[in-house]
Amino acid sequence: MSLLTNTKPISYLKSHASSIANELKEEGEHYVITQNGEPAMVVQSVHEYEQTQDTLAMLKMIAQSEQDIVKGATVNADDVIGNLNNLISS
Repeated sequence: MSLLTNTKPISYLKSHASSIANELKEEGEHYVITQNGEPAMVVQSVHEYEQTQDTLAMLKMIAQSEQDIVKGATVNADDVIGNLNNLISS
């Protein structure tokens, strides 16, 4: 689904809300809604929104991990395994 083919005015959303909701559930895409000719919002299915949020969370964790590596705030894997083994055998 292209942004160009799925850019609709807010009046279209108002008059076709039910069919848009069904389409979004089935296809998992999105619509860009305009107001006064300018992009104003994106309408997407709940499933697609959740996937986007999960992706953003994963990217945030990766960025934080990269910052930890740069800062040297890491732990050697052998040390972690050793500590886990010590906990298990205690």
